[in-house]
Amino acid sequence: MQKIQFIRDISANDEVVSIFAVTLAAQGQARNGPFWRLELADASGSVGAKVWSPLSQQFASITAGMLVSVRGRAATFRDQLDINIEALHILTEEEMAALDMGDFMPASERHPDDMMADLMQLCRVTFTHKPWLKFLSAVFKDEEILRRFKTAIGAKNVHHAYAGGLLEHTLSVSELCMRLCDHYPELDRQVLLAGAIFHDIGKAWELSGGIANDYTDEGRLIGHISIGLEKAEPYLLKSGLEPELVMHFKHLVLGHHGTKEWGSPVLPATPEALVLHYADNIDAKLAQVRGLFADFAGDVTGWTPYQTTLGRHMYKPARTPEPETKQAAKREAAREIPKEDQCSLL
Repeated sequence: MQKIQFIRDISANDEVVSIFAVTLAAQGQARNGPFWRLELADASGSVGAKVWSPLSQQFASITAGMLVSVRGRAATFRDQLDINIEALHILTEEEMAALDMGDFMPASERHPDDMMADLMQLCRVTFTHKPWLKFLSAVFKDEEILRRFKTAIGAKNVHHAYAGGLLEHTLSVSELCMRLCDHYPELDRQVLLAGAIFHDIGKAWELSGGIANDYTDEGRLIGHISIGLEKAEPYLLKSGLEPELVMHFKHLVLGHHGTKEWGSPVLPATPEALVLHYADNIDAKLAQVRGLFADFAGDVTGWTPYQTTLGRHMYKPARTPEPETKQAAKREAAREIPKEDQCSLL
C-alpha cells in the first residue's frame, strides 16, 4: 500500500483514489440520512470531505488520527474544494506501519539521523569532563528516548510543530549557545550544552505527536519541564557528576522559560541560565517568522498576517545584495556538512 496522490494536486472534478489522514470528524444529519463531515490531510495540505448515507452508516466511529483509504470525486462547494467519498477503508495498524508517515504530516527538512549526528559531534567536541559524556551517552543509548527524541514535534502549533521539530530546535539552540560561549568565554559551555539538549526533551512525552497531535495526560498533568528532569534523573545518578553541576543543570532546565508568567518554575539565576533562555526564545521566535515568510517567494517583500503569539504583523524587507561568489561559497559549505555516527558518544 502506497500513497500516490496528494491534496495539492487535486482539482475540481478529479477522481480521488488515495490515502489520507483524518484530522477532524463530525457527524451530521441530511434529508437522506446521517453523514460524516471529515477534514482530510497529508503533507501537502488539507481538504474537506463528505461520506453520505448509506455508506456513512457503515462506520460507527471515525476519529482524528486515523488513516483512511478513499475513493471519490473532488467538487467545489462554497468556493472550497470538497471530496464526495464513494468508498472508504480505515487502515489497520499493520497497514499504517507499512507507510511513510512523512507523506501525511509536515516534517523537518533535514533527516533526523543527520541532525542527531551533528548533535552527537557537538557533544564529543564539547564534553571534556567525562561524567558529562557518560551522562549524555547513557541517555541516548536508551532506545525509547532516542526514538521519541528523533521524531517528536517541537510544539503543538507555535514553532517547530512538525515531525523532527524537537530535534531541529534542540540542535539549533545548542549550536547557538556554543557560539555565545565563544563570544563570552567565562560561560561554562559544558553545563550549558547539557541544559540546551535537555531543556525541551520532555515534549517527547508531553505531546502525542502523529496525525492527531495533542497534549497527553502526562503532558497536561505534569508538563515537559518536570517530565524532562524525571527522564534525566536515573542517568544523572549514575553519571558521577558533582552535586553542584547536577544542581546547575537542573536549574537550567527549570528556568529556561525565563519568567513565571511563561511557565518557568524559577527565574534564570546564573549566566548560563540566562543564555539558555534567550537562545531558546530567539530560535522559537525566528522559527515562527520563518513560517510566516514561507509564502513570500524569492525576493518578494511585504507584511504577514497578524501573528497572535508575536503580537504583531511582521515585515519581510528587501535583502542587501551579496556578491555571487559569496552566495556560491555558502551553498558549497551547506553541501559539505560531515556526517558522524548518530548514537555513539564514546
